[in-house]
Amino acid sequence: MSENTCAVCDYPLDENRVAVTIGGRTVEVCCEECAQKLREAGQAA
Repeated sequence: MSENTCAVCDYPLDENRVAVTIGGRTVEVCCEECAQKLREAGQAA
């Protein structure tokens, strides 16, 4: 996974990227749907 792809689905990031902070670390995802998936995974951990 590179810096230019979504942390959830590996889709290329564009200007619509969403930053999400999980466990003190900020990661970027491609959309709000992936942001929600990441938040839910962070809460489950």
